[in-house]
Amino acid sequence: MRIEDFKYFRAVATERSLTKAAQSLFISQPSLSNAMAKLEEELGIELFIRSPRGITLTSEGEEFLQYANQIMEQMALMERRYFEAEPRAMQIFSVVTHHYAFVVDAFARLLKRKKERRFEASLKEVRTYEVIDEVYRLRSELGVIYRSRYNRQVINKDLADKHLTFHPLIATQPHIFVYQHHPLAQKEWITFEDLKPYPRLNFEQGNYNSYYFWEEVHADYSVDQSIIVSDRATIFNLMIGLNGYTISSGIINANLNGEDIIARPLVSDEEIEIGYITNDFHQLNPIAIEFIEILKQCLDEGVAKQPGYQYRRHRD
Repeated sequence: MRIEDFKYFRAVATERSLTKAAQSLFISQPSLSNAMAKLEEELGIELFIRSPRGITLTSEGEEFLQYANQIMEQMALMERRYFEAEPRAMQIFSVVTHHYAFVVDAFARLLKRKKERRFEASLKEVRTYEVIDEVYRLRSELGVIYRSRYNRQVINKDLADKHLTFHPLIATQPHIFVYQHHPLAQKEWITFEDLKPYPRLNFEQGNYNSYYFWEEVHADYSVDQSIIVSDRATIFNLMIGLNGYTISSGIINANLNGEDIIARPLVSDEEIEIGYITNDFHQLNPIAIEFIEILKQCLDEGVAKQPGYQYRRHRD
């Protein structure tokens, strides 16, 4: 079966006449008739009902027309994408990450520096497994995730199996993100006992729902109320609407998130080590290297705005 067969079939189905369809296709009527007969033979079904009054489609022909239309529409999309007169925008960079505002900030700063009139860049906030898989398949140059004492062994094994390397940037204690008017907002330190009356908010991890792959530390800690969400906007709305909380690094970007959400340290012996992953078989391009430097700046600025913030900065 050829692409031309779908084009020919659709012309016949539209014109309801082999002669008119052949004229619209600029081919001979016998050639078109032979092509349709071979198509019916290959499919093992009858597509047309031929009569002196013209051609109509059988029920199988009507169904086949739906598939033919989809295929031809996809071909038209490909032609516009790859054969348009104006040159395609150049793909300059792609990064995939957990739901971290500081990564979004770094990405925006990077693109503001670019002078090209046309370019493509990609930023995806996805699940842990997908971050790793995107970099493994080289769909993204960098992936930003975290390791903890709890998940380190599992994450390291998965990265090693896929020939990926984790590059640490910063290590910090867990913090709670809450609404600025939350009942616990004025506490200097927050305990798990303090959190009991409030719903915990976690990002959904799909089929790879192992605690080792959750975006939040202490995901295995039992709570009475648990809410799973898929994006940062929803999680912030539920912090405000339900007095919910989530456990994260505590690095807040007020320019992107506003002043409503604040961070408070959690009494915990865990550690959140944020870093980026790369594929061992890929050499980073200069734009990716520039992004890493901007990302480090965003992290430094984020912790500098929080007096008393406890962290360890990894030095290359």
